[in-house]
Parts: sequence; structure tokens; C-alpha cells
Amino acid sequence: MKTRWLVLPLGAMVVLGLGGLGLARGWWRLNHPDVSRFPVWGVDVSHHQGRIDWPTVAGEPHLAFAYVKATEGGDWTDPRFEENWREARRAGLRVGAYHFFTFCRPPLDQARHFLSILPRDAGMLPPAVDLEFGGNCDRTPETRSLQRDLAVWLHAVEDAIGSRPVIYVTGEAHDAFLAGSDLVYPIWIRDIWAEPRLPDGARWAFWQFANRGRVRGINTFVDLNAFAGSRESFAQF
Repeated sequence: MKTRWLVLPLGAMVVLGLGGLGLARGWWRLNHPDVSRFPVWGVDVSHHQGRIDWPTVAGEPHLAFAYVKATEGGDWTDPRFEENWREARRAGLRVGAYHFFTFCRPPLDQARHFLSILPRDAGMLPPAVDLEFGGNCDRTPETRSLQRDLAVWLHAVEDAIGSRPVIYVTGEAHDAFLAGSDLVYPIWIRDIWAEPRLPDGARWAFWQFANRGRVRGINTFVDLNAFAGSRESFAQF
């Protein structure tokens, strides 16, 4: 009897350990969006993914778009931005660029830098701004101050491009900075645990459902995203 009760906890520990290892290695993920509801998937990448075989990526089932990191702060440009943008488009994917918004640079400086390298290609996805705590400046701004700064960036880019930017947020950043604000822009929400639910029944445009995804043609983990709509509505987005 003693041996039996020792085996049970040991077995549970093995299962938990393998489960944790599987998540860490990207062998499996918690979210599996229903492709009948979310038929359009995509990746978002930066120089951290290294050189990408874009034709192979474009051949993956359901993958139709790529958001490519362009800039961060007021003067940093991703070293693989031009290559990723060019090759992803050449492979037939719809492509958009995103900017990582920092708390310690004036928003207009950030918008001008982003616009200075953003291509003006026909059919490109709306530009996106990445708003999150991770990897940001040590100084966390007061909510209203951040909303005003973000509005400066959004309006500058919208006026220059003629399309409404998308706001990428973690759940934490959404609750801290966007909940209750009057910034009415498409939302790209990160939730690696379950399908996201925004406050007050608000709708999201993109859902980042995995941050340790595996895609043929990319040798590292990669973020996976789903568009909230049909292929027809995506074509008009």
C-alpha cells in the first residue's frame, strides 16, 4: 500500500513536468482557434527570428499575413525590417509594420521615425503600435498621460497613411491604459491562455493566441495570431 501511494504522486509529477516542458519547448499550446471561426492566421516577427524562409512560411495552412517589427522608440530600426517586409510580400503574404511604443521618448518623435521607414505599398495592412510593459522603460506613465501620448502617435500615423492604426496590447496593458479611454482603434490582444474577452463586449481585430508557436520556415519560436473575421472581411481590412 505504501508503494502504491508513492507511485501516484510521482506519476503526477512526471505528467506535470512533461506538460511544462512541452509548453516551454513549443511542442503543444493551450489555444487552438477553430479555423471555421478564425480562418485567417498570421505571424508577427522581428530580428529575433533570424533569417526566415518566407516561401515556406507562406505555404503553411491558414497563414495569410505577417506583421513585421519596424521601429522602437525614437531612433531604433529593426535590422531585418526591410528584408522581412520585402520577402514576406514576395511570398504572397499580406504584410503590416509595427512600432514598439516606449514610455521614455516623445510620441511625435516615435511617429516620425516610424513613418520615415514605413513603405507605402498597396494592399499593406494597417500599421500597428505595440503597447506593453515588458521590455519598456523603467518609468511607467500615469494613465491619462499615456493615453494623450498614444493619441499623438496614432493621429500622426493615421494622418500620414490614411488608415487607422491597430493597437497591440497585453491584457495587463489594456486594463491599465485603454479600458475606459476614448481611443477607438482596432485592438490586437494577446491572450495565450484562452480566447480573449474585452470589457463591455468590445471586439478585437487580432488575437495573439501563442507566443511559442512553431512554423515551418522559422527556426525559432514565433507569435501566432488569428484575425477576427472571414477571408472576405480580411481582404477589406
